[in-house]
Order: sequence, then structure tokens, then C-alpha cells
Amino acid sequence: MKELYNIDMEADGQFSRLVSDIPNPDIAISMGCNVECPFIGRPFDDNWGLEDPTGKSDEEFKIVIEKIRKDILKLKNGLDKR
Repeated sequence: MKELYNIDMEADGQFSRLVSDIPNPDIAISMGCNVECPFIGRPFDDNWGLEDPTGKSDEEFKIVIEKIRKDILKLKNGLDKR
């Protein structure tokens, strides 16, 4: 993320949040990654079925990041048409 988008995921202020700290979402997306997602106050609208790149090469992370980017744009385009 830092190399591609100048977003430092390890910077101060980045941390996991409790489900209770997440505001009520309009849309909920499960990333997949073979991880069970907790219920966050609404059913999931989609599951992107991503592979977890943990422990893999930087190239594998870049592939997942690119898939997320494309899925976000596809989601945005669908919402724009509503």
C-alpha cells in the first residue's frame, strides 16, 4: 500500500477496531481470505473471496491490492447507477 498508494499501514494510528466501534454501514463486504467475519449489524452484501496474502511475496500482496481496487471501482459504478 505504501509503495503503490503512499498509505503506510504500519504508521501510528493504524489499529484494529472492535466491531462495536464500527459505525452502522450502508454496505458490508466480506473480503473472504478464509476468515470468518463477525456480524456487524447488517448482512454482507457481497463476498469478494480474496486469498489471504499473509506470509507471501510483495507481488502476491500487489495482486490482492489490485483486485480490491477493481472491486471497489465496480461497486462504486454500480452504486452510481442507483
